[in-house]
Amino acid sequence: QVQLVESGGGLVQPGGSLRLSCVASGSIFSSLHMGWYRQAPGGERELVARIFSGGQTNYADSVKGRFTISRDNAGKTVYLQMNSLKPEDTAVYYCNARKWIPPTAAYWGQGTQVTVSS
Repeated sequence: QVQLVESGGGLVQPGGSLRLSCVASGSIFSSLHMGWYRQAPGGERELVARIFSGGQTNYADSVKGRFTISRDNAGKTVYLQMNSLKPEDTAVYYCNARKWIPPTAAYWGQGTQVTVSS
C-alpha cells in the first residue's frame, strides 16, 4: 500500500510560480511511475505530467515549457514546478503513483488546490 500526501497549492497571480510536492509512504517509491493530474471545476481529471521509474518524463501540451516534473527517490518525493501560471491552470492537482510490477496498482493523493487569479 502506498499513501500520497500533496502540498504546495495556493493562490497565485497570473505569471507566478508554485511548486507542488507529493510525499509517498512505503519502500517501493523508486520503482513507481509517478504523475500529476488535475481536475478543474466541471471538468474531467487530466494528465499534467508524469515521470517514469527510469526518469523519463512527458507532459500535456498545455503545460510544456512551463511545468517541470522531477523526483527524489531518496526522499520519496515527486515535485511539480509550475511557472508562468495562467488562470486556466486553476484546478485541484492530484498526485498519482502506478505500480507496474505485478500485482499492478494505482494510488491517488487527496489533492491540492491551485488557484491562478489576480
